[in-house]
Amino acid sequence: MSQQHFTTPPSILARQKDGVAPKKQTREEYRQQKELEELRKAGSAPAEVDEEGKDINPHIPKYMVDVPWYVTYDHTRPTLKHQRIHPEKSKNHTEDLNKWYPRGQVERVATKYRPGACENCGAVTHKKKDCIERPRRVGARFTGENFAPDEYVQSDINLSWDGKRDRWNGIDINWHQTKIHDEYTKLEDAKKLLKSKKLDDEENEMNKGLNATAATTATATDEGEKQTKVEDEDNLESIVTVAEKVIDGNAEKSKEIPPETKRQAIPTKAAAVDSDDENEDEEFKYVEEMAMPGQHVDSKQRISVRNLRIREDTAKYLLNLDSESAYYDPKSRSMRENPFDGTTKDPASVPYLGDNFVRYSGDANQFAKTQMFAWEAYEKGVNVHTQGDPTKLELLNKEFSEKKNDFVKKIQSELIERYGGEEHLNTLPKELVLEAQTENYVEYNRFGKVIKGNERLTTKSKYTEDIYENNHTSVWGSYWSKGKWGYKCCHLLIRQSYCPGFVLQEEILHPQDEEGSIDDDRQKSMVELHREKLAKQKPSKAVGKDDKALKLDKKKIQEAAKMIDERERQANELLKLDERKRSYNSLQTDSTLAEPTEEELEAYRLKKFRHDDPMSQFMLNS
Repeated sequence: MSQQHFTTPPSILARQKDGVAPKKQTREEYRQQKELEELRKAGSAPAEVDEEGKDINPHIPKYMVDVPWYVTYDHTRPTLKHQRIHPEKSKNHTEDLNKWYPRGQVERVATKYRPGACENCGAVTHKKKDCIERPRRVGARFTGENFAPDEYVQSDINLSWDGKRDRWNGIDINWHQTKIHDEYTKLEDAKKLLKSKKLDDEENEMNKGLNATAATTATATDEGEKQTKVEDEDNLESIVTVAEKVIDGNAEKSKEIPPETKRQAIPTKAAAVDSDDENEDEEFKYVEEMAMPGQHVDSKQRISVRNLRIREDTAKYLLNLDSESAYYDPKSRSMRENPFDGTTKDPASVPYLGDNFVRYSGDANQFAKTQMFAWEAYEKGVNVHTQGDPTKLELLNKEFSEKKNDFVKKIQSELIERYGGEEHLNTLPKELVLEAQTENYVEYNRFGKVIKGNERLTTKSKYTEDIYENNHTSVWGSYWSKGKWGYKCCHLLIRQSYCPGFVLQEEILHPQDEEGSIDDDRQKSMVELHREKLAKQKPSKAVGKDDKALKLDKKKIQEAAKMIDERERQANELLKLDERKRSYNSLQTDSTLAEPTEEELEAYRLKKFRHDDPMSQFMLNS
């Protein structure tokens, strides 16, 4: 079984008994096949037909026309069936659009135990280990009563990817339409009831006016009657028949006023009821439910008025062309941040400071608080609106604020009466007490020591201080000796010990120091060895005293200052120098390092630049 330009699948050859392989084409047959393909591509020869009677496009490549070896179905003619979607694998998801899981389905309840059912509740749709009911002491299998109904087995609805994520899948359109229709019917009934009540009030008022005019016309003179008739004839045109009204579900037709009554009637106000009133009511039916500032509501359209600007003004995004400046949102046409932030321009001279500046300045905060109050009041049942009743809302907000302040003051006064502490509320603020200006003059020297005036008192902490216990005249921790704290008044190193009233001698406090038996026998620690080493060294000279500072040699100070300048110059040259051109031992320090002298320390203090010193610039310039 051979074909012209496609191969027989090995699966078909394996099923064949004879196992005849495709016949090899001769050179002449191959040439004729190529000529036929060229004629088909040029349109001179008819296209090849597959096994289903469909034409095969001659321009389709050969690797697409050839049937793969793993295809299992038999074919005797060229085919493109392997390139098309198989009908058994394709599924029409439109059939499942109206399918959904039924709700509230209850299966029948058994009257006797069925083999294979749950031993606990008796339902046949699950086993005992899967039962979700409370475990019974004696199951339904043994009692034979109180069987649970079988669970409804939901059908498997194979939804597509979009069907699983459809939020409206399974909704009942008829239920939704019924709900909207009922709501609209209730609104219309309430509207008709209010209009009928309004018409009844107008009719009663008109009857009262007719009775009053009838009494006055009976006592009037003939001239007055003539004048009244003329006025009645002029006003007859303003009286119109009363429209149909609904009372207790029954419609009463319009009644016309008799001509005799019309001539005696003087209408006090117009009773015209037009269909325009109905349109007006329908137009503003849902306006009170809308809390959308900045929008104009119309009966047929809603026009949202947003950032309208004069076309000659510069756009927000053109005020600062820096890409790192404030972000401009083209959809809402808003720029919340200040576009001139980070520049040297004065905020008072720029034309625009961002939407947040307008939003959080002026009366915007107060308006936002009022809007929040209106929403909270509406949730609690008070029918108030920001745009509909601004005066009512302002009065309610003012009344609520006053009551709230009175309540807070009442609670505060009750707390003060019960617990006291009113004197602490009447004190000055902490900012005025701690940072207030005083008339105390204090003068300091260059080392921070007070040379004139009284030094500022130290601020006490929140912990208890200056508490003297057990006859002591000093606090614990005022004395330090040999790594231990003690009392300064008696040099005792034991906490909460009784003070003898005099300073004890060192021999009495440490009798073992003279013998040296304990210290000599035991091995000294690293801390003790370090302390002994520091004690043997000469005490350093006090630099902060004025009498020592006067004895320093000025020439040595000048030489030390020059050495400091030279070291700074060398360091700057090394920093400027390229790493590849730097010498090998350029960063090596001087091996003969010694402790700095007093003159070198003084020169360092003189050369040191202090940013907080107001005379630093003067010292540099000099």
